[in-house]
Amino acid sequence: MLDDRETLLRRLHELRSEHRDLDSVIARLSDSLSDQLPVQRLKKRKLKLKDEIAWLESRIVPDIIA
Repeated sequence: MLDDRETLLRRLHELRSEHRDLDSVIARLSDSLSDQLPVQRLKKRKLKLKDEIAWLESRIVPDIIA
């Protein structure tokens, strides 16, 4: 169980890092590109990452019914 938790935490860290990196890439491309298609694709990727991060967080800290 500990290895599984550590694996989830490691993956969560990687996803959060990629999510942050996409912020800066999207900001740079938004200013410089006239074609917004690459920006839209990056924003979709960022939303997918956000969903995966939320899923992983729920696996690591499950809801406790009081």
